[in-house]
Amino acid sequence: MARTRTACSPLLGLYLAWSARGARAFAERKLRERVEAGKEDPARLDERRGIAGRPRPDGPLLWFHAASVGESLALLELIRRLLDNREDLHVLITTGTVTSAALMADRLADRAIHQFAPLDAKPFVAAFLDHWRPDVAIWTESELWPTLVVETDARGVPMLLLNARMSRASHDRWRFARGVIRNLLGRFRAALVQDNATMGYLRRLGMPADRMKVLGTLKEGAAALPCNEAERAAIAADLAGRPVWLAASTHPGEEKLVLQAHRLARRSSPRLLLVLVPRHPDRGDEIAAMLQADGWRFTRRAAGEEPDEEAAVYLADTMGELGLWYRLAPISFVGGSLASVGGHNPFEPAALGSAILHGPYVANFAEIYRRLAEAGAARLVSSPEKLAGEVAQLLSPDQAATMASGAWQVISDGADVTDRALALVLDTLDAAGAGAASAPGLAPAPAPGPEPETGR
Repeated sequence: MARTRTACSPLLGLYLAWSARGARAFAERKLRERVEAGKEDPARLDERRGIAGRPRPDGPLLWFHAASVGESLALLELIRRLLDNREDLHVLITTGTVTSAALMADRLADRAIHQFAPLDAKPFVAAFLDHWRPDVAIWTESELWPTLVVETDARGVPMLLLNARMSRASHDRWRFARGVIRNLLGRFRAALVQDNATMGYLRRLGMPADRMKVLGTLKEGAAALPCNEAERAAIAADLAGRPVWLAASTHPGEEKLVLQAHRLARRSSPRLLLVLVPRHPDRGDEIAAMLQADGWRFTRRAAGEEPDEEAAVYLADTMGELGLWYRLAPISFVGGSLASVGGHNPFEPAALGSAILHGPYVANFAEIYRRLAEAGAARLVSSPEKLAGEVAQLLSPDQAATMASGAWQVISDGADVTDRALALVLDTLDAAGAGAASAPGLAPAPAPGPEPETGR
């Protein structure tokens, strides 16, 4: 039975009216500010205005929207399998950051196109949708721009929410615009969510329970991060059996704690090398200055240097090379967890045989870390002293190998996540092609509702 969509809330109506009439000037001002701050690619600014940088390919087109690096990387294996399944299919993926655009340029398969997402002004959104005319639109995690959602739905494009995740903080913010989020969520035909907490938050905000299914995260089924094998072999030969550990995706404040731990760990293992990979490589100069001020002997990847026997720290301040470092380091501290960031993806080191250490702030991946801990595959550290102690213990190869084996088991248990997402997307695409009224798999689509009264 078809459902009637929740009526447009006054707040959403006001936003859409502003998007149609006043947002363009605001958006242009924001673009100028972001260009000056280095947050936009000046050569591709038209894409932010909805003006395509590529022609639309013939045939069916799936559109994925992801906020940034992590969200887009989680989609790569699903996209690859979709394209393998349908030779007539093309994929468009939109993101909002320069770093994600660079990674997509390197890693997207043939028949997949990256574009920057249009800013949420109706003229930009309309230009984007009129050009690309997607057959199915797929949002990931929880970045929902009202105009983009409403205009996509108004064109009759079936919409899915994949890999949905919502934190308590996001839920609490949306409570102040409950009518807006209820209307937006009601336009999605199905949602595959990462955990029970997200399902509860979305349900309280208005997403019908019969359109949601807890699936886990697509990061469980993602392919292992790539690396240049010749580069890996060369660095491994340079290290010549030297003990190594990795601090990956670190944030401000974490580097000092990691370096304190490294200094302590080197008391029992003087040749120990720390590979330090900041989450944002543009912090390389800042971290290099800190290392120099603290008296560390280090070499730096962004300067074209390699780790040498005399260096205690290798500053790997480049983008897109974590696959290399996770392969080389049997022990990995995953950052964003000693600072209150919420943690980063532990499946990446787990898939590549690296034992996992993390701090207490892992709310973004709480369920995953719980499963890894139960399998003996991840250990919590809350101070430099505890981090140093765990690193020293895990330098014993048998301990690190036991943890890596446990992590691999957790990943294997979640391998069907991509399979189930693949089936839902293909079923929805087939239904759209047949002119069906609903996407198979979870629940009927809502009946089209009236356009909000915005004076357009």
